[in-house]
Amino acid sequence: MNLIDARVGEEYIVKDIEAQDEELRSFLFSLGCYSGEPITVISHIRGGCVVSIKDARYNMDTDLAEAISI
Repeated sequence: MNLIDARVGEEYIVKDIEAQDEELRSFLFSLGCYSGEPITVISHIRGGCVVSIKDARYNMDTDLAEAISI
């Protein structure tokens, strides 16, 4: 399951980052998004979703959201 399939307002634990691009992995790590970290989908928007990671909110496009396995 990835963030696109997540329910709004429910907290999930990041299981894995399924991206081959090392730059993308590093970017997500810099946001605090890595395995074992809690993440909550605040809302689904056209073209992605808004998530909360460590008391910060981020807008993620569909490609980025699909790379995060929960």
